[in-house]
Amino acid sequence: MAETSNELLKISKLRTVIKVRNGELVPVDGVDICVPFHSTVGIVGESGCGKSMTAMSVMGLLPKNVRIASGSIRLNGTELTELSPKEMRKITGDRMSIIFQEPMTSLNPVLTVGKQVREAIILHRNVSKEEAKKMVTEMFQSVGIPEPQRRYNAYPHELSGGLRQRVMIAMAMVCEPELLIADEPTTALDVTVEAQILHLMRKLRDEKNTSIMMITHNLGVVAEICDTVYVMYAGQVVEHTDVYEIFKNPCHPYTEGLMGSLPTVNSKERLKSIPGIVPKLDQLPKGCRLHDRCKYATERCKNEMPPLYDIGDGHTVRCFRMEEKGKAVE
Repeated sequence: MAETSNELLKISKLRTVIKVRNGELVPVDGVDICVPFHSTVGIVGESGCGKSMTAMSVMGLLPKNVRIASGSIRLNGTELTELSPKEMRKITGDRMSIIFQEPMTSLNPVLTVGKQVREAIILHRNVSKEEAKKMVTEMFQSVGIPEPQRRYNAYPHELSGGLRQRVMIAMAMVCEPELLIADEPTTALDVTVEAQILHLMRKLRDEKNTSIMMITHNLGVVAEICDTVYVMYAGQVVEHTDVYEIFKNPCHPYTEGLMGSLPTVNSKERLKSIPGIVPKLDQLPKGCRLHDRCKYATERCKNEMPPLYDIGDGHTVRCFRMEEKGKAVE
């Protein structure tokens, strides 16, 4: 991935490992992802494919037994993998923020939501508590929280799931970060509240000139908000292209399977499913990691790891079937 001036976040050959009793497991294996300025990039895949671990690697929120073994993470020119924990704390919540999928477990139950958002401002901005409180209520209003002055003093359990997620978005956006990572932000919400939250995120992206990395397994969310998409499987990127192309012309067998599992309004056919499950990290197959679930698999797939092939217009696919259509880029 050649570096360009339009890249806010550039992840190159990222390899994150988990230390276990018998050695190391690799949940993120050689991942390349680019988030351009003022765009929304989707990271898609089943649970266990490495999406959230990639996000935690970017944010520097890895558990003690997890580390970045190799690779590069650059945020607008700053190499994050070389920063100390103290230096990372200055960036986290300021230049980049994250929204987690379950706000009830992410918010402190014994502090009012207003104070929790105010802490983020005081940590990163040289303002008084009164000024910070004013910024919080203004942000609450901006994210559509009714009666922001009264909600400032509310505890998390006093708010609905939709309002709690709006508080999380307010906390993430109050310092106007360059990058917002949204890790399954609508999973715990009903479909009407989900639509409201996605509309809000688009609005804030456009108003604040923020880029979004949207981590999801919901292809409807991808279609609604994303510009480009990375499909991950078993710790690797298996396909990358723009959002229109991914729905019109999915080329990797795994992406085909994801698209085939989508329900449509008029279809009377049974929903299709991908056979099998994502392999465990300590049982990754030799060769292509999808070969035991893939209807196109050959002996070569079982023995060799396919590279990413560029098949034109930045559309890359990790599948030997693309060998004649493009050239290997890794």
